[in-house]
Amino acid sequence: MCFPDTVSVFTTLEFAEVDAWLKGYTIGHLTKLEGIASGIENTNYFVTTSHGEYVLTVFEKLTVNELPWYLELMAHLAGRGIPCPNPVGRLDNGYLGELKGKPACLVTRLRGRSITEPSPTACAEVGELLADMHQAGRSYTKPMANPRGAAWFVATAQRVRPMLDADNARLLDEELAFAQAAFQSTDLPGGVVHVDLFRDNVLFEGERLSGVIDFYFACQDRLLYDLAITVNDWCVSQDGAIDPGRAKALIAAYHQVRPLSAAEHAAWPAMLRAGALRFWLSRLYDLHFPRPGELTHAKDPAHFERIVRQHRARAEQLRDLLP
Repeated sequence: MCFPDTVSVFTTLEFAEVDAWLKGYTIGHLTKLEGIASGIENTNYFVTTSHGEYVLTVFEKLTVNELPWYLELMAHLAGRGIPCPNPVGRLDNGYLGELKGKPACLVTRLRGRSITEPSPTACAEVGELLADMHQAGRSYTKPMANPRGAAWFVATAQRVRPMLDADNARLLDEELAFAQAAFQSTDLPGGVVHVDLFRDNVLFEGERLSGVIDFYFACQDRLLYDLAITVNDWCVSQDGAIDPGRAKALIAAYHQVRPLSAAEHAAWPAMLRAGALRFWLSRLYDLHFPRPGELTHAKDPAHFERIVRQHRARAEQLRDLLP
């Protein structure tokens, strides 16, 4: 078993116990087990068997009752051509097993690698993929409210605010009030959203997008909010400012598949700010209230603080990004 640098592992698994656990599947015997160097919510391992390659996830927060929604969503999307992991069925006809007293599952392993410096062409592929997922998700009608919706914003802000200096505390208060007002809009199209479509959750083989992973924040929310969260990662520079070339390429490709409505045009700057605030809050929380785990790492909240500040100063430029 190998753990690469900065791997996030909350639950340590041994080769023999995973090999025994795999008896619940018809995928052969274990030949290699490797911790995955990403993720801050769950424990993930690459699993190689005599039949193929898979990803094993041990869920640290989501429960047995919650997980079927996510796994069935992935199966639904995979069946409609979305290049996402497909859950592997067990001999007992379910997707879920148990390891170390926690729910666990296997999904197919996708080929490719994440990229850190996306080109406008890569951003356009991401925009098209996101729109395709939104369209494919229309027929997945099982309800799932966003657990990190308006109430989560308020509760998390209350926890992290005492950790901030006066300037950032004031910024947080203002952005929280702004986001609460933005979330009052009821005329924005909604549906199944990924809401974590960051660079490390999309795989490329060369210049071609080959897969999208990590659906465990997925839920039903505003489709525009999902697009804003995606742009906030794929199309920003280190100073937090939007790169117009990348952003226009991503949004135009999305718009070709699912045209944006007039209401979405009007709400666009507010959704970008709300999306940036969501990840500023979650990274602040992970930094100041870390969970115990082996070799875990928290991401820098200052990155999204910079994005929030840039969005506040550039409302008109943000609107100009739309087709």
